[in-house]
Amino acid sequence: MATWFLAKIKYPKEVEPDKFKLVSEAYLFDAVSYTDAEARLHETMADNAPPFTLMSLTQMKLAEIFHHEGGEIWFKVKVVFVTYDEESQKEKKVPHLMLVNAANPKEAYERVQQSIGSLDDYAITDVNLTPILDVFPYEEDRRRLKPVEEVVEA
Repeated sequence: MATWFLAKIKYPKEVEPDKFKLVSEAYLFDAVSYTDAEARLHETMADNAPPFTLMSLTQMKLAEIFHHEGGEIWFKVKVVFVTYDEESQKEKKVPHLMLVNAANPKEAYERVQQSIGSLDDYAITDVNLTPILDVFPYEEDRRRLKPVEEVVEA
């Protein structure tokens, strides 16, 4: 299961000549630790953003992320799965948070519903707008170290 970290940054942006506005942005990174998430943030933003300040880095518990073509807004969707416990003879409700990109809340609802399908009994209880601008899944680093045997000539 992926570990997601929400990074919030601030930097000054010039809105008019000699007039600056402090801008806040949020990005989501799949990383193995806080250190890895911060390193990936600086690596990713180095070319795209002016010098920035990392305001917060928090772990975000997500069960699933659904990425669809089209739709630049990220929505956090709460899905409650309902199961029946045979021993206690009671229904058990297990909430899961999911992230989906869509153009509006209705489309986000429909995309999650379509992605889940008819696996179990569930209810989509919340669809909330997030400040997340982009999501960066984990990718194998091409600069990995090689074993000595591969580098040393015989």
